[in-house]
Amino acid sequence: MDYDKITLAELKKGYQYDPEQDHYICNYCEQHFNAKQIFPIDNQFYTAEYAVNKHICTEHKGTLYQLVSSHAKYNTLTQNQRELMLLFASGESDKNIAKKLGITESTVRRQRFTFREKAKQAKYYLAVYEQAFEHKGTPDNTIIPIHSHASYVDDRYLITEQERNHILETTFSSFEPLILKNFSAKEKKKVVILTKIAEQFEAGRKYTEKEINQILRPIYEDYTTIRRYLIMYGFMERAKDGSSYWMTE
Repeated sequence: MDYDKITLAELKKGYQYDPEQDHYICNYCEQHFNAKQIFPIDNQFYTAEYAVNKHICTEHKGTLYQLVSSHAKYNTLTQNQRELMLLFASGESDKNIAKKLGITESTVRRQRFTFREKAKQAKYYLAVYEQAFEHKGTPDNTIIPIHSHASYVDDRYLITEQERNHILETTFSSFEPLILKNFSAKEKKKVVILTKIAEQFEAGRKYTEKEINQILRPIYEDYTTIRRYLIMYGFMERAKDGSSYWMTE
């Protein structure tokens, strides 16, 4: 999920609308729902927008569950706070929540108050940030988005649009088809190269190692190194037994 492009409303709803395709798109698996189609659900027919909402509830346990359970670096909630959020959303009384978690009712109320104050702080910060930075960037100083599962976020990810374009032009000999000339040892270049290569894979799909190799081999001769770095840098995950690979959400 690209947190630089998604709006707050889209984050809360769990889906986005693409006006060019006239599709509603699930944030979590990128399944498309054509707005011109009618979708049969439980022996009834519904619009695409209703269908994507139903899909999120049944297939992903709802938007709140996905947000609090996400491993994205922006989710700083502790495990206890995640449980509390879900219990608050369920409508449970503070007394029942305290009993379930084995804590005092006053602790539950204090946490509810803390959540509310943090939300106010976040709203205020967002207003300040948008006033200071929105629509004022140039290719020289606009930092490109960092993918949500980046490992060890540090200076290697501080890359401007201008730097990215230069790296792409000098490290790839072709973009269609994608062909990499050399895999640089410099960290910033690695990030840009891996980000570009990661675009060749579909979100929500599981790949075998053979399928991964078939995609990477035409891009770069040392495809096993690229495969390893895609995992190391958090672009991909792999099953413990190596049976499947998939893009991080």
